[in-house]
Amino acid sequence: MNCKIEIIPRLLHFKQPAGTSRGTYTTRKVWYLHFTSPDFPGRVGIGECAPLPALSCDDLPDYEDILVKVCRKVEREQGRLDMDGLCDYPSILFGLETAIRHFFAGNWALCDTAFSRGEVGIPINGLIWMGDFQNMLSQIEKKMEAGFRCIKLKIGAIHFEEELTLLRHIRTHFSSKEIELRVDANGAFSPAEAMEKLKRLSELDLHSIEQPIRAGQWEEMARLVSDSPLPIALDEELIGYNTLERRQELLSTIRPQYIVIKPSLHGGICGGDEWITEAEKQHIGWWITSALESNIGLNAIAQWCATFSNPLPQGLGTGLLFTDNVEVPLEIRKDCLWFCK
Repeated sequence: MNCKIEIIPRLLHFKQPAGTSRGTYTTRKVWYLHFTSPDFPGRVGIGECAPLPALSCDDLPDYEDILVKVCRKVEREQGRLDMDGLCDYPSILFGLETAIRHFFAGNWALCDTAFSRGEVGIPINGLIWMGDFQNMLSQIEKKMEAGFRCIKLKIGAIHFEEELTLLRHIRTHFSSKEIELRVDANGAFSPAEAMEKLKRLSELDLHSIEQPIRAGQWEEMARLVSDSPLPIALDEELIGYNTLERRQELLSTIRPQYIVIKPSLHGGICGGDEWITEAEKQHIGWWITSALESNIGLNAIAQWCATFSNPLPQGLGTGLLFTDNVEVPLEIRKDCLWFCK
């Protein structure tokens, strides 16, 4: 099929600064791909390429040049994606995969599911960004008032004792049966201190902790997973393992309780499918999370997520963070993301 791919860079602005242990985001650069074909006049498929600075394996100085070369190659090959050739560029692969899906679907409902038909919502966690004590407390109270049953806190930026106080504040109001608590350290703990902190966090009936120590320390992470009283989920650890063999090796070596799958970081939709298949073979739990994409990427991830039967709350609230977002029929009602058909 003859096709044309237009690349449109955009700078998105956060409604409020988004704090993580790697720094605070106020803007977000993305590239939208507009996929068209003279064989289908008037039809366009839109995808989003959104590498995260200093985190994505394809966050490269010449990213835009690589994106142009890849898109021209796809045009020459009439819309065919070279999955092996794109495995080291997960954000580009994700943008192309989803642009083509959108093109052939003809609308924002990329998959035929109860979610895309507007019949059910996807349960999501309420995300609490890093900030000072009062800022985080205010975020927590707003999420609880909104009806969230799963709250995820970014930790590692303020004093650990203050973070424990915030978690205790939630537990004084809601039991673990009423509100599920997750924390994400983004690798903020040192291996020497991690176990003691995990023990203290486990006293608060948490669901899990994401990435307690920096990625790449397989031996230390495997030890923590084996001995921790708190289930551990891998997130950044999955970045850069772009072949099935390496994914199998990572999971079988560390044996985490959960993995957190972000298509823009972890291999696109096809890579996400591989991670899920392998995790289930090894009896490892998982959930899907967006990675600060706009509504274009968020919708694509949510549509894919809805093809699975995973009852855990997913991390799909971040696409609504921008002042200059793209209009897509998504809406958060209480603690669920809905597609407004």
